[in-house]
Amino acid sequence: MRELLLCPPDYYGIEYEINPWMNRARGAEVALAQKQWKQLHSRLSNLDSEVHLISPQPGLPDMVFTANAGLTVGRNFIPSNFRHKERAGEQPFFAKWMEQHGYEVNWLPENLYFEGEGDALFGGDALFCGYKFRSDVQSHRAIADMLGCLVISVELVDPRFYHLDTCFCPLPDGSAFWFPSAFDEYGQRAIREHITELIDVLPEEATHFSCNAVVIERDIVLPEGAPRLVATLQERGYRCHELPMSEFIKAGGACKCLTMFMPQRQAVP
Repeated sequence: MRELLLCPPDYYGIEYEINPWMNRARGAEVALAQKQWKQLHSRLSNLDSEVHLISPQPGLPDMVFTANAGLTVGRNFIPSNFRHKERAGEQPFFAKWMEQHGYEVNWLPENLYFEGEGDALFGGDALFCGYKFRSDVQSHRAIADMLGCLVISVELVDPRFYHLDTCFCPLPDGSAFWFPSAFDEYGQRAIREHITELIDVLPEEATHFSCNAVVIERDIVLPEGAPRLVATLQERGYRCHELPMSEFIKAGGACKCLTMFMPQRQAVP
């Protein structure tokens, strides 16, 4: 059974603009956001997972995006160092919660920006780490040293896809689906060298955050609006659960951004 961490959207809203999706003039509809989050919580709870909740905090509207809180491997938790001051206040709440639940908290140096599972996803025998918009490439060496695993750094070049989990989703059979144009040429080549089977996502489906999916064995929870991708995944034997995510996409997030694995891996390869 997978353990997941979510945060209720009690204080969620578009209160600042730190990515191209955010627009304070086009704020999220509070009631609809609550409804969409509850649908995600219900769906994940009905799969083979145990959902934990962290208490939301006033003044931290993006705390709902728990994937950005850090990276958990085994019983070790590496908290994020957020690039933007608007999100930096989340850090101590997540670190305290993880410590209270029996995790060893291992801090990165303060000068290394790193935004957790948003920019760090295991695929096969490697940890793929995105950088440029939020995380620093220098943080990847520190992560590799802390975990003792192979880290593959890939540069993100499209500001709409500012976190790795917005454009890349590894699958348990060793394959992945992704939006190639979100990466520079070297990043595309590095991913192709380490993942032999890749499913390309159409641009119009990528902008529905279809890569921002929660994968639990053969079940994939993803935003609605990607019929071509869903058909491809179903042909490969996956069960797809499509959910409306419009109010969270307004802030640049969706299913995976709202979900952190505890842990993402029990142990590194």
